[in-house]
Amino acid sequence: MLKEKKRVRYEELTFKDDFIFCKVLENNPELCRELLELILGRRVGELVKVDQQKTIRVTPDHRGVRFDVYAEDDKSVVYDVEMQNLKKKMLTRRLRYSQSMIDQRNLEKGQDYSELADSYVIYICSFNMYEEIGLHKYVFRYLCLQDHDIELQDGSEIILLCTEGFQDDVSPGMKAFLRYVSGNAAEGDFTERLDKAVEVTKRDPRWRLEYMNLQEMIEERHREDQEYIEMLKQENGALEQENGALEKEIDVLRKQMAELREKLTAYQSGDTDASLHV
Repeated sequence: MLKEKKRVRYEELTFKDDFIFCKVLENNPELCRELLELILGRRVGELVKVDQQKTIRVTPDHRGVRFDVYAEDDKSVVYDVEMQNLKKKMLTRRLRYSQSMIDQRNLEKGQDYSELADSYVIYICSFNMYEEIGLHKYVFRYLCLQDHDIELQDGSEIILLCTEGFQDDVSPGMKAFLRYVSGNAAEGDFTERLDKAVEVTKRDPRWRLEYMNLQEMIEERHREDQEYIEMLKQENGALEQENGALEKEIDVLRKQMAELREKLTAYQSGDTDASLHV
């Protein structure tokens, strides 16, 4: 039986919940830009596009990818920011796939590779990605294995932020943000403004209705999936019964064939009294 995910009441949603995370950053581009600057440790251009739950599909029959928050600045730099609350085995493969889809999306047919936009894939994880290391921030670029001073410089970068890090490796502002994501009270100017935006978003009746409708759709899909699984179980049970009856018939035929072979052997050996009838 599929385990149904417990519905979180709208009033209990926080910034780390995907729905609120997307709404806050999409509707507050300045906060989104400040968050990117906090993560990257540098100035970011003006954001000219901030989309929530953006789906990129190269062709209609091609597997797509959905980004939580997809942003572009006035220098054509692309940012994919995701909230990750479950430590999935294939998380690093998803990172790789997200990066490849961004590249395919941004390089139009006939364009030169030099026009490929710089991009950042950023995952905010509410867990410790590498528990034995315990960093708050991991930055990944392509490096030469034989000489780590040689960087490929392909314009792509992957960043993992971990709320459960324990090393002293990031700024006080970043630590305050990650503590806020973990559920602690907002502290400092940025997280306090972020928290205020969360409360404003939650008071908007449009988003409440959208969230309730979304939850209904998810629960309906769960019920349909459960019904389909039960139907398959019943069909499988009926098939097993049919197979059981068929096995019995096969066993009877095997016994009859064995008897026939014995009688045939006796008949061939000269036993004229042997009957070939089963």
